[in-house]
Amino acid sequence: MRYEVIVIGAGMVGTSIAWHLQNNGSQVLLLDKKLPGSETSYGNAGLIQREAIHTHPFPRQITEMIRVLPNQGTDIRYRIPAILRYHQALLQYWKYSAPATVKQIEAEWQTLIAHCTSEHQTMITASGADELITRDGWLQLHRSEDTFKEAIASAIAAREKGVEHNVLNVEELKVMEPSANFDGFVGAIHWLNSWQVSNPSALVKAYAKNFQDMQGTIKESDVKEIVQDGEGWKVITDNDTYYSDKLVIAAGPWSNDLIRPLGYNLPLFPMRGYHQHFKVTDKNNINHSMFDMDKGFVMGPMQQGIRITTGAEMTTMDAPKNFGQLKTVLKFARKILPLEDAVESEAWAGSRPCMPDMKPVIGPAHKHEKLWFAFGHSHQGFTLGPMTGRIVEELIHNKPVVVDVEPFSAQRFSN
Repeated sequence: MRYEVIVIGAGMVGTSIAWHLQNNGSQVLLLDKKLPGSETSYGNAGLIQREAIHTHPFPRQITEMIRVLPNQGTDIRYRIPAILRYHQALLQYWKYSAPATVKQIEAEWQTLIAHCTSEHQTMITASGADELITRDGWLQLHRSEDTFKEAIASAIAAREKGVEHNVLNVEELKVMEPSANFDGFVGAIHWLNSWQVSNPSALVKAYAKNFQDMQGTIKESDVKEIVQDGEGWKVITDNDTYYSDKLVIAAGPWSNDLIRPLGYNLPLFPMRGYHQHFKVTDKNNINHSMFDMDKGFVMGPMQQGIRITTGAEMTTMDAPKNFGQLKTVLKFARKILPLEDAVESEAWAGSRPCMPDMKPVIGPAHKHEKLWFAFGHSHQGFTLGPMTGRIVEELIHNKPVVVDVEPFSAQRFSN
């Protein structure tokens, strides 16, 4: 069978693209080596982050670089082989992190974030997934008076961008989360119009089921080769060959491997995260996800238990798991909540796709017709999947696009 569009990548981004295309009249095949919601979309912190209007620049202050160098931090760690493999992308990352450049990047980034909850809501309603969503925000905890004051000033400024918040002192925190120990903290920002998801994988699966209900097709296959086939595309997998008029690459950190044989080599690099669940008891029950701003980890209430999610580890895709960062995080997490019985025998690990200018690649490929890219969302693929799906559908069907997509073009790296 020949499809109008094949979408490669069944995470939140790829699934959302397939959903939007099928919902707007295309016959779509969603193709990946694992079923929807099984990779990075399974393992995130479970937040749809309307407040995430700022990017994460490369540290440029000497004090910050000195802090990171010993490689013992809870928020960021690195492995030398990854630094060597991705050194060119990291040099670009440092260049793009100049303050004036970051200001422009964030203005472009914010055009995507502004629509994140409304675009999710469209798909949540269609998929009947409302029971997975809680709309009373999450808590950003602070241990330092200086960083807390900076965060308050930033939150006040963010109101102009449609971001809502409350400032909480420690006593107010204790009322909101009586099971938690807030010794050592000075206060928190309560982000009000960001949403929590009790099972991120289940939300992707709900979107995928709704896609299938609209007669969309999902195949679990490992893509081996992509070949131009006349005016369309041939996708060769480990167990079949599929044909389409149009092709979308939305395979997250694996995207470069798929497009490199076609002559593209974008500066995509992976950042790994870890998580582990702990059984909920009367002593550790919480209502909101809590981000320890100074230590860089998230504690969140999930269907599977209390999920502890680490910051980032700069490593290669095929590197063995290293639980050192998670073990250090758990020392701090256990001071906030009593975490006793782990749900899984081994912690989960997954990689996020990052671009050096902190923006995703969304748009048509510049060397081929009928080929589109949608990857590189860093930590926000879960948040921005539905918005990306809408953009790609509008591009493919030659509709007016909801935002200016030029800042997200793959061609920005062609020089």
